[in-house]
Amino acid sequence: MASVRDEAPRFGVNYVPSRHWWYSWLEWDPVSILDDLRAVSSLGMDHIRVQLLWPVFQPDPAVVNRTALGRLAALMDLADHPDVRLDVSVSVLDGWLSGLTFLPAWLKGRSMITDEDVVRAELLLFDAVAEHVGGHPRFLGFDLGNELSVPNGDVTPDAGDTWAERLLGHCETIAPGGFHVNGVDHLPWFEARTFSPAGAATQGRASVLHCYPYWTGAIERYGPDGTGVLHLGEYMAELAEAYAERPGRPKWLQEFGASPVERPAESIPAWAETFVRNTLSSQGVRGCTWWGSHDIDRRYTAFVEYEYDLGLLTVDNEVKPTGARLAHLIEDLRANPVRAVERDVALVLPDGRDKGLEAADRFFSLIDDGIRPALVLPEHVHDASRLAARGIRELITY
Repeated sequence: MASVRDEAPRFGVNYVPSRHWWYSWLEWDPVSILDDLRAVSSLGMDHIRVQLLWPVFQPDPAVVNRTALGRLAALMDLADHPDVRLDVSVSVLDGWLSGLTFLPAWLKGRSMITDEDVVRAELLLFDAVAEHVGGHPRFLGFDLGNELSVPNGDVTPDAGDTWAERLLGHCETIAPGGFHVNGVDHLPWFEARTFSPAGAATQGRASVLHCYPYWTGAIERYGPDGTGVLHLGEYMAELAEAYAERPGRPKWLQEFGASPVERPAESIPAWAETFVRNTLSSQGVRGCTWWGSHDIDRRYTAFVEYEYDLGLLTVDNEVKPTGARLAHLIEDLRANPVRAVERDVALVLPDGRDKGLEAADRFFSLIDDGIRPALVLPEHVHDASRLAARGIRELITY
């Protein structure tokens, strides 16, 4: 993530409260939250991403819950504690989180993207959040919402991009200079679902990447230690670079992680380090944010099995092996940053809107052959100035 404070790569976690998950907005426990944030900070992290459950914060289109807003402000204060010092990205319209749907009842089936009355209610919520925490020293910026293509799959990319541009512009108006982004998952990049890849690569302060070997299908396609799993983040970062208007646009690896459901638990720490190093080899990657900080307490029974064991910390704030490995890696990378690979050979992506793993196969095979390629859109192959600006001297076609 390109920080509003510096350009060095940053490291953080998607905060998952250890005691009450994000039901914490209702079961508020500042003591356990402070303990959690201390544990996160001890790993060397410098930021967290937090999730506002939309129905809790806005139970009616005309009403924003002041108690919830006060608890968000209190969380920001805890993040500013001398033992913590974590910046906070606030994801607002969270109707989809950890595999569960949290859309407000008052939507009544209306679109959160194309219904003007709903959009006005959303702007009201952003205004209220900005009023409470937009000036806080730990406020990093707004994330429009978590993986909004999932509950809005019937929205066209044109409509989605128009909506995102409007809301991101509003965020800049109410919280000038903030690191405002749209927290898309892999679907806009791979399928142009709800949002276009061009929109994801040009709107907001960074191109957001959610890179899960499991949910993208990469681990099934390539195997746990296949090139397509170890270099998935690098591929998606290069895909974002191909769609960007300027070389080196900031990219935020906003979510990545692995569960014992998909691979042996003892293999996750080594995968995590390799994945981070490979992703940082792409120009402009400004931050890596693991999902999530803590495991989910097993007293909650409604989550799919994949979600429970994703933490770097247990629910008792014990550091897990992946947490220890990433803490060591972060210390090393701050002393010895990964240098972006010079990519003078570029693979021309195939025509058509699908840029998913079918298009990625050739990218990964080139890596196996010792080439770390860039990606180029077909419409840019004759744009000499664009290619030169990216340092590309040779094109390979499918």
